[in-house]
Amino acid sequence: MIRNLMVTAATGLAVLSWSLPAWATPTDDLIDALGVPQIVEIMREEGIEYGDTLAQDMIPGGATGGWNATVERIYDEERMLATVREVFATEFGDANPEPLLEFFTSETGQQIVSLELSARNAMREEEIEDAARAAFLDLEGTDSQPLATISDFVDTNDLVEANLVGALNANYMFYLGLVDGGALQMSESDILTEVWSSEEETRTDTREWVFAFLLMAYRPLEDGVVQDYTELSRTDAGRALNRALFAGFNKMYDDISYALGMAVARQMQVQEL
Repeated sequence: MIRNLMVTAATGLAVLSWSLPAWATPTDDLIDALGVPQIVEIMREEGIEYGDTLAQDMIPGGATGGWNATVERIYDEERMLATVREVFATEFGDANPEPLLEFFTSETGQQIVSLELSARNAMREEEIEDAARAAFLDLEGTDSQPLATISDFVDTNDLVEANLVGALNANYMFYLGLVDGGALQMSESDILTEVWSSEEETRTDTREWVFAFLLMAYRPLEDGVVQDYTELSRTDAGRALNRALFAGFNKMYDDISYALGMAVARQMQVQEL
């Protein structure tokens, strides 16, 4: 089963410091203001690391030079970003990007995306992720105001369910790649049964990760900032942003997951020869 690499509602992260070309579209401007290129870079690094884990778990003898080269090709940063951009533009449609650009290019918006980037990088370390999860679990069930604020943000953007669906879909595509690659013999029904058998476990893990990430990322923000961000998320533009980001990243991960499944299947067959 592939690891669920979550995305937040705004997957923001560090406003770019260079100018966009004259032909850039409003959605390109928004993608770059959100720092999506930086998060894609981090996701690629996470994916390369995950490739090693996948090889240890599923390929006899572990990773080889050929496997590492294949993983590098699958996690092609330029292609990953192009996929997100294309799907984002389609899903965002004719929604108005101006209030979003105004928010995310402001000092407050830049602080939010920078904090998200720092937290995402930090949580690549297992010890830091464990500590962030523990901090959330310590707050759960209490009357903590920061937790209540984050809960409202999470609920408004449907972050747990949207991430859960993305993770299950990606897992489905991974199994489909294994089947199409000849490593497994499973019907579509078999794959769906296998994927959905992990729903509750994945939901729990997803919820913990989302809350741990946001509590850590947004802790330095001044009072009222997350509430303002939540209100923006409730607008038509905010809902369009959330929908388009999830669509873009889910498509990216579906493509990667299927390619990984196919690659694992090929490696397993080579090892058997």
